[in-house]
Amino acid sequence: MKQKKQIKEFDFSEKEIEDAMSQLEGFIDITPDDFAQIYHIAYKNAQTRKAEIRLPEEKEKSRLWKWLRPISEPAPRVHLKDIVWSWLGAFSGIGLVSWIHYGLLSPMDMMFIVGSFGASAVLIYGAIKSPLAQPRNFIGGHFVSAIAGVLSWQMLSGSPWLAAAVAVASAIALMHLTRTVHPPGGATALIAVIGGPSIHKLGFGYVFLPVLSGALAMLIVALIFNNIVKWRKYPEFWI
Repeated sequence: MKQKKQIKEFDFSEKEIEDAMSQLEGFIDITPDDFAQIYHIAYKNAQTRKAEIRLPEEKEKSRLWKWLRPISEPAPRVHLKDIVWSWLGAFSGIGLVSWIHYGLLSPMDMMFIVGSFGASAVLIYGAIKSPLAQPRNFIGGHFVSAIAGVLSWQMLSGSPWLAAAVAVASAIALMHLTRTVHPPGGATALIAVIGGPSIHKLGFGYVFLPVLSGALAMLIVALIFNNIVKWRKYPEFWI
């Protein structure tokens, strides 16, 4: 949107003010200094009024532009080498926890993976500079969210809909309080409620296996894959 050029305030000399006053008919009982002060005050008041009072069509255009502007700004492209490396990291991280889950623990009726790890993989392998992807957020977010989910189910299992709502809301609150906001944590809390008997019977064991142990395994892969090439660095911060 084209912006109108703003008129700048002038600084008049005393002689210029006197010359202007001499050209007016009649007598003016005012000094050049008084005139300069009146001019400056009037100018500032006019600018304030102009900023506060705009034509309805100008307001409408401004409001419309607020919503249309993001459409005209395309998302930045990701370099092909980063796409490939993100794919390899996610394949290795999810592959590791899946192999442990299905190959080692499944026969013992134990778990090592939850659905929310898929969303975490997007962050810790594909958006490694995001504050939400850093180890504090990744591990801490899953940890406190799992606790919130288990507690919600144990206290409100008689009303599953209420337990689900309390679990996610409490997970968000705890992540804010502990500075560990990690969006997939909301899913970790929800899974503790809707995961069914296999999850419910784990109790607080769910917090450590699969959640905490699986997250740590994925973090180890992230630390390796995101640092063995010179164009990537992870983490941005630890705590």
